[in-house]
Amino acid sequence: MEISNNPEGIRRMGLITINTALEADVYGNVNSTHVLGSSMMNGSGDFTRNAYISIFITPSIAEGVKISAFVPMVSHVDHNENSVQIMVSEHGLAECVHPMYKASLRDYFEHSRVSFAQQTPHDLKQALSWHVRLQEPGSMHPDRQQIAQ
Repeated sequence: MEISNNPEGIRRMGLITINTALEADVYGNVNSTHVLGSSMMNGSGDFTRNAYISIFITPSIAEGVKISAFVPMVSHVDHNENSVQIMVSEHGLAECVHPMYKASLRDYFEHSRVSFAQQTPHDLKQALSWHVRLQEPGSMHPDRQQIAQ
């Protein structure tokens, strides 16, 4: 651990790191350790912060189509947008979001951008609503009644 997680060594070697993301938000923040913001899964810390290039990979959906890895706002931030250079899903680099969630995520982003003009605008009433929908009826999708069954 002293050598493999040493920030100076990682920086000097110019490593390209590939880590798993549980979820990423519309601004590039990544949660790689906490399911729904609380249950610890894994970690990547020093590798990402000190890498020459940091890449995060994730399937765009989980549990069938009930969970989207791309959300309005992550439930826990391990890596902010300044530490994440590349995000990849099975749909590619630029278009990572599963088609079933793309319109809803775009609507959230446009609404927040227009309504809350800031650097990283969020509508706090809606930002974690996807996570709430997952906990209550069992699906993040806005049309959750059909998908949860």
